[in-house]
Amino acid sequence: MVTALSWISGHAAQGSVEREPESLDRAGGVPGSLVDAEVFGAVFDACFSDIHGYVAQRLGADHAEDVVSDTFLIAFRKRAQYDPARATVRAWLFGIATKLIGKHRRLEARTLRALGRYGPDRDAPGHEDRVTARVSAQSLQPNLASALAALDQRDRDVILLVALAGLSHEEIATALGIPYGTVGSRLSRARKKLRGSLGDTNPLLALEEADHG
Repeated sequence: MVTALSWISGHAAQGSVEREPESLDRAGGVPGSLVDAEVFGAVFDACFSDIHGYVAQRLGADHAEDVVSDTFLIAFRKRAQYDPARATVRAWLFGIATKLIGKHRRLEARTLRALGRYGPDRDAPGHEDRVTARVSAQSLQPNLASALAALDQRDRDVILLVALAGLSHEEIATALGIPYGTVGSRLSRARKKLRGSLGDTNPLLALEEADHG
C-alpha cells in the first residue's frame, strides 16, 4: 500500500520543500501551504483512493498505479502553482489524472470495446483485446462500455468526471482548462449519444450504478 510518507520520501528530491502563506481551506480542511511536505502528505492520504479508483475505472487496475503515481508527481512538482481560489485540490488532481489518461486513450477505448464484446467475467481471446479493467469497471454492462468507447475522448472525459468524480461544471472547466460553456456542450453531446445507445436510459444513472455496483 502506498503511503504519503513513502511516496514523498521517494520524490522529495525532485524539488525543495518551501513554505508559502496561501491557505488550503478548500483542500478538505487541510491547513497550511501545499508546498509544505506535511500538508502535501495529508492531501495525498485524503485523495489517493479517489484518484486511484477513478483511473482504474477508466484504464484498468493494471495501468492505474503508474498513472496515479505520475499524477501526484506532477502535482508535487507544481504544488507552488496551485491556486485554492480557482479549484479544490481534489478537482486539481482529477484534472491532472484526466490529462494523463488522455495519453492512453487507445488503451481505454480498446478496453471498453473488449468489455463491450466479451463482458466483464471472461477475458478476450487475444492479447490486444484482453480485458484489463478488473476493479470497478468490471461492473459496467457491455452495452454501456461499448457506448462509452464510441464517445469522443473529450466528451468521455467530461461525463466521467461528473459521474465518477462528482465534479461540478465549474470544477471541470478549471481542471481541464476549458471554458465553462464547453463543459456543458460536451456533457450534453455525451448524454445524447449515450441515451441513444442505451435505449433512452439516463447515462448518468447507469454510470453511477456501475460505479457503486
